[in-house]
Amino acid sequence: MNKESRIYVAGHRGLVGSAIVRALSNQGYGNLICRTSQELDLRDRQQVDRLFSEEHIDIVFLAAAKVGGIVANHEYPADFIRDNLLIQTNIIDAAYQSGVEKLLFLGSTCIYPKLAPQPLKEEYLMTGELEATNEAYAVAKIAGITMCQSYNRQYGTNYISVMPTNLYGPGDNFDLEKSHVLPALLRKVHEAQEQQLPQVEIWGTGTPRREFLHADDLADACLFLMEHYEGNEIVNIGTGEDISIRDLASLIQSVVGYQGEFKFNTDKPDGTPRKWVDVSKLKSLGWSARIPLIEGLKSTYEDYKSELQTISK
Repeated sequence: MNKESRIYVAGHRGLVGSAIVRALSNQGYGNLICRTSQELDLRDRQQVDRLFSEEHIDIVFLAAAKVGGIVANHEYPADFIRDNLLIQTNIIDAAYQSGVEKLLFLGSTCIYPKLAPQPLKEEYLMTGELEATNEAYAVAKIAGITMCQSYNRQYGTNYISVMPTNLYGPGDNFDLEKSHVLPALLRKVHEAQEQQLPQVEIWGTGTPRREFLHADDLADACLFLMEHYEGNEIVNIGTGEDISIRDLASLIQSVVGYQGEFKFNTDKPDGTPRKWVDVSKLKSLGWSARIPLIEGLKSTYEDYKSELQTISK
């Protein structure tokens, strides 16, 4: 990339896309191309082709996707596989047809096999059974990675795929039906605090372990890899440290100042027992995460409260 590159950030209003836009702007990239879902339906190939034809795009960050937590993935699997396959297929092929110089595709560590050894190494992808609660999403994302690799082999393109761990940060989705575990917990604990509720219910046993990466760290890693990495192999992006859901709840409790207790509903699914990524490849390239979880939680909570105040006005 150079400062004059015409850079398209697909999904610029989402948690990942907005962080990438912030990082690009902070580093002096001024030719950013962004479209809302109202302005451009990425599931419509004609609209996507028109964008690439009119904007003469050099670089693509493919952060647009239909995402959600256990509840949403369980309830709407057809939506997850259809929308994600359409979005990524349209953008990846349009990028090739229009001669885009480089593209970064966002995968996810939740698409590794459910019972893969820990920590998760890049070579473990597609070596075992997927987690049933997000199988449709995982199949779509695996197809996107394979598509990038296939275009590189057949057409000589320069498309890279990254595998971020669980993300959080400014602009997260706090909808209890659609959100991931950290923002869902943050909202639940905040509302319990506001309503002076004595108890907060958490799905599962609290024993699964997850790794959490701040969205601004992810964005920084993505820009770093666009500058320093070319290859057909996926690259994990994470902190290299994980925490149990029970301990995460306690951290959130301390950040919010909630004095109640947690009830773990063991009738609900836990999801993958552990998801901890091996980041040795990324570290060998020269990048490491910088934002501690407790500091990230504090800033995310402040952002959430500001968002609530804006809505209430």
